[in-house]
Amino acid sequence: MNIQVISVGKIKEKYLKLGIEEFSKRLSKYCKLDIVELDDEKAPENLSDKGREIVKDKEGQRILTKIKQNSYVIALAIDGKNFSSEELAEFMSDLTVRGNSSLTFVIGGSLGLSDDVLVRADFKLSFSKMTFPHQLMRLILLEQIYRGFRINNGEPYHK
Repeated sequence: MNIQVISVGKIKEKYLKLGIEEFSKRLSKYCKLDIVELDDEKAPENLSDKGREIVKDKEGQRILTKIKQNSYVIALAIDGKNFSSEELAEFMSDLTVRGNSSLTFVIGGSLGLSDDVLVRADFKLSFSKMTFPHQLMRLILLEQIYRGFRINNGEPYHK
């Protein structure tokens, strides 16, 4: 399986970089992982609604250029479907059974994802109704993908 993670924003914190490196290494046993890190659009704190949409649209256009045409796209969105770890594992397994050998997970910037990216997505996934920093979300996502592979292979890890 090929898994691509497209994420807006650079990882600056060393502890997050180390965690991402660790789960990337662990995932190499199960899939070909490609992490695409895109620059976030600089935006002042007091943006108007129109300004926020412009920023999301610019980031969205960069995201869309990185999505492979034949990939099943899963956008991380607060209003997406919530899964348990077991349900996410089953979902990923079902996708491969249905012939989807390439999955792309998309993590937006601090303002979220543009409408164009959400329309392109085949599925919207939510990890919680809470908001997480997009840098931390990359680590959480990789850990859950790894956990899903372990669950699907009947290997110890999940408790």
